[in-house]
Amino acid sequence: MATLPVAKVGNPVLRKMAGSVDPAVVPTRAYQQFIDDMFETMDAYEGIGLAAPQVSRSEQLIVMRCDGQDGFPETVLINPRIVFYGPVQAEMWEGCLSVDGLRGKVTRPSSIRVQALDREGRSVDFEAAGLFAVCIQHEMDHLIGKLFLDRMTDLSTLTQLKEFDAYWKQEPATVI
Repeated sequence: MATLPVAKVGNPVLRKMAGSVDPAVVPTRAYQQFIDDMFETMDAYEGIGLAAPQVSRSEQLIVMRCDGQDGFPETVLINPRIVFYGPVQAEMWEGCLSVDGLRGKVTRPSSIRVQALDREGRSVDFEAAGLFAVCIQHEMDHLIGKLFLDRMTDLSTLTQLKEFDAYWKQEPATVI
């Protein structure tokens, strides 16, 4: 496995629409290795989610995992689509491996229904809520060239990490 370089804000790959993945490549050894490398990269940077454009591959692949009480299991989403957004909105602190040292509050639907291919290329259709739903939406934004900064409606919550730790850390933050 390998830790891949993370594309940072300003890199044009982060602003492109990602192409769909050919389901025939999903079971190949090379593609499975790429998924493993994405998980290793996410873990190395202490994130809970990573989209392929963040490692300079403009394709519709997301990996996620969050241990702990409000966490969610290891998840691989290929060519994902959100087919339902719940009516209730939630505001959460978000950060991003491609936007170093910043946090900001983003309001998103607190529940969604997702359809995608899983790691084995099988169709999945499931509902997600809370942090899991927020993480999926954050990562799917990368597939359409969006960053969490684009979703912020109140830039007064944008904060440097040092100040976040000093003044806001008691509120949960999502580093995706």
